[in-house]
Amino acid sequence: MSQCRVCGRSVELVLDLGSQPLSDVFPPAPPAAGQEFFYRLQLGRCAGCATVQLLEEVPRERMFGEHYPYRSSGSSVMRTHFSDWAKHLLGTELAGKPDPFVVELGCNDGVMLGTIAEAGVRHLGVEPSGGIARTAEERGVRVLTAYFEKETAAAIAAEDGPADVIYAANTLCHIPYIGSVLDGVSELLTDDGIFVFEDPYLGDVVAATSFDQIYDEHYFLFSATTVAELARRHGLALVDVERLAVHGGEVRYTLAREGKRPASPAVAELVAEEAERRLHDPATLAAFADSVRHNARELIALLTRLREDGHTIAAYGATAKSATVTNFCGIGPELVTTVYDTTPEKQGRVTPGTHIPVSPASAFDAPYPDYALLFAWNHAAEIMARETEFRERGGRWITYVPDVRVL
Repeated sequence: MSQCRVCGRSVELVLDLGSQPLSDVFPPAPPAAGQEFFYRLQLGRCAGCATVQLLEEVPRERMFGEHYPYRSSGSSVMRTHFSDWAKHLLGTELAGKPDPFVVELGCNDGVMLGTIAEAGVRHLGVEPSGGIARTAEERGVRVLTAYFEKETAAAIAAEDGPADVIYAANTLCHIPYIGSVLDGVSELLTDDGIFVFEDPYLGDVVAATSFDQIYDEHYFLFSATTVAELARRHGLALVDVERLAVHGGEVRYTLAREGKRPASPAVAELVAEEAERRLHDPATLAAFADSVRHNARELIALLTRLREDGHTIAAYGATAKSATVTNFCGIGPELVTTVYDTTPEKQGRVTPGTHIPVSPASAFDAPYPDYALLFAWNHAAEIMARETEFRERGGRWITYVPDVRVL
């Protein structure tokens, strides 16, 4: 058991995914024994507020350092997603205000704020990873290289004044010290402003058995029920929710100061749906854990059988979440020879823990492998549209969400 980072009650084990490396640290070569950092990846549920979270916290400096490789702009789908959201803000929350101010927590390479900057709107990205912060600055985005918490918010407010919109995408779920972040939001937000964040949705993870959404950076798996409780504890209220198809299923949550905005009917509807599904019940989460273990056994059995029959297998997408799959299932170069990926910072390196070589996606070409394990399943449509020749030449995709299958 651990202590809940929302309410302080005990957190009870739901699923143990074993010893895991840092998901986004790709060594240049297989490191010597003892040279790679490992931690215990265990998912739990709070006995008090029901928030689903990890039992062990990985120090943030180990995950989000100077050379953090993930780039939000790497997917055309996500570029469109963030551009559309920025345009929506410009046409709604920011429209007509004399001097609006937008702050993004974890702005990454500036893919969303770039559109805000082009519109001439005052903005600030708060990004702790120096390398991608510089990429955002090259895009014309103003960036503060720091971790966002209450003290950071006070300093921003003193220099720039309050923010009309505070936004975070795939960031808030990364932060164990969430109380300080929400206190910072309260410190920085205008009286009628909004805090909007989007993160992987517990309901989708459970429904799809997408256990690879559980890794070091995803400290929390949120739901409308638990976000409403989290907001209440910091003088805020959940006033809107929107289901999103990106990244395998997310929810965009909108928070405002308590009593300042009426809640959309969508909030009560999603909370009611979660109650009907018994989403937070220990029995539901235990069944999810059983499904995870079943899928892991099925996947390793399939890969082993294919290799024994003489087939070649590669993988596509050196994603952070694939570290959970490869290390929990024990998938190394003896089963999967190469992982192809579009991120230059990962190419020519090896995967965390299991040390499968990473090659450029441009090298995914004839002669193709017989099978390709799709780690980047959340970008399946985009990848398959790009790699049509693989299937035309007889290649087969393997997926494991929601179950193990050969397409």
